[in-house]
Formats: sequence, structure tokens, C-alpha cells
Amino acid sequence: MAPQHTEYDVVVVGGSGVDTVVRVGSLPVPLADSVPVGPIEEWPGHTGGNVALGTRALGLRTALLDFIGDDWTGSRVRERMAEGDVEFAPVTSPAGTRRAVNLVDAAGRRMSFYDARDPAGLRMPRDHYLPWLGSARHVHLSIMDFARFLYDDIEDLGVPVSTDLHDWDGRADHHREFALRSDLVFLSAAGVGGDVHALMREILEKGRAETVVATAGAEGSSLLTREDGGSPVHVPAAVPPAPVVDSNGAGDAFVSGFLYGRLAGRDPVECARLGALAGAHACTAPGSTSLISREALLEPDRG
Repeated sequence: MAPQHTEYDVVVVGGSGVDTVVRVGSLPVPLADSVPVGPIEEWPGHTGGNVALGTRALGLRTALLDFIGDDWTGSRVRERMAEGDVEFAPVTSPAGTRRAVNLVDAAGRRMSFYDARDPAGLRMPRDHYLPWLGSARHVHLSIMDFARFLYDDIEDLGVPVSTDLHDWDGRADHHREFALRSDLVFLSAAGVGGDVHALMREILEKGRAETVVATAGAEGSSLLTREDGGSPVHVPAAVPPAPVVDSNGAGDAFVSGFLYGRLAGRDPVECARLGALAGAHACTAPGSTSLISREALLEPDRG
């Protein structure tokens, strides 16, 4: 499948799949043979899919490249991307479409059981992804193993690239190349066993990143750029516009809002503020069903 346009604002690579959401009273779930729960729901998205849907909802021309299976879950992903007007260019994986089971408590907190299922040695054909990368203003790589092999071509093309390390502890080798070869790095403070600010500085010192953002849910985010002189800036979390239902996809929405600001020429602190607004909005509905619009993100009274 060739690109339909000569330019895309964002090309997302990897990270699509289907979440099975199970709502429980509390986390961790007590050990029992059977636990009554509310309705079990299926939501296509996952991290890359959610970023693609979120940036498209903000008016950015967006494409998603990934592997999915020729299966029921893959058809759900296709349908969701079509509904969200995201151009989807998948390659069929014999291993099937990725899945996750997410336990969500009454406060919207979650615990995810992720079935990556991509086989070792999986590679996306170069003639499939190169035309898309060549038409991108910005590339966002999910931390799928196959995605790391696109870095050389991205650098040769001179396209800015971001990634989300999620709950990286700063030690696992799988994430390191993504951390050190991206221009913009997101990570979750929850996964860092030690000093998150020290890890952010390390990414800047050892890698090519211009900006590192550590999100911490209701505690807001920390922002560090090469121009900050080693002093992180705290950006408060936004107040959700409605009761919190589900934090699934909130971090992906933050990334979408931040990328919107970056591509609009906003400064990093303003980008993080927009990310916080998008993330808070995402918590008010299940799955990726509450995507903030550009008009809502930029309301004058947001301050």
C-alpha cells in the first residue's frame, strides 16, 4: 500500500492491537476461584494505535504502519483506524494481532497483561515503510523490536523521531536504543526505580534527544531539554472535564497533545500543557473513545 498523500504530519510505526478491559473493585485483585466483574469490553488501539487516533483527532494528517494478523482482532484494528480516519498500512503477521488484558479499578487505575506475540527476528520490509517515512514531517516509533531497525533510514532522511519508553526502569536493554536514538523521548516515572530526573539527564547526555518528558499521572509531568541546564520543569496535570472512568490510553493521549504542540511550533512547556489536557480528557471514557478535538484542546479559557 503506497502513501495517498505527499506529506503526513505524523507517521506512527508499531504498537497496534486490542485491549480486553476487565473492571474490578480494587487492585491487586484478591486471590479467588471466581471474581464477579462488570461487563468485559474490547477496545482496539494500543499505544501506537492510540497515538495515531489522537493526533488525527487533533487535525494532523496521520498514518500508521504495523504488523497485524489476518484474524478477528486484526479486523477490529482495521475498523477502528478507518473510523478514526487514520491511514493504516499493515503488513500481515503470521503470529496474529497483539492483545492485552487490562484490569481497571474503580479509580481508573490499571494493570495490563500484554501479549506482544511478535516472533523474534520480525522485520518490516524496507520497500513498505520507506515511502511513508519519506513523506513524514515527524515519525513516532513504538517500542516494538522491529521498529528499532528503522532508525538508520529515519536518520538518513533527516526526519525528527519520538518514542514512548512507557515504564522503562532505565536498565532494560530493549528500551535503550529507542531512548538514545530519538529526538523526543517520553517515559513513565512509575517504572523508574531510582531518580527519574537523573535518568532524564542520562538520556540527554548519552543520546540525541532534545527533550525528555516523564509523566506521572495525577502528579503531572517533568520536562527536561538541552537548554534547561539540568533543571527539570514541572508541568501540573490537568483536571479531567468529567469523572475519571479509565486511565487506559491517557499516556498516549498526552503524547498526541504534545506532538500537536510541537508540530505547531509551540515551546516544550506549552506542548506538555497541551499533552496534560489531552491526557485528562482521555480518562473520562473507556479505551480510546474519548479523543480530544483541536477546538477543545485550544479553548481560549484553558489559560
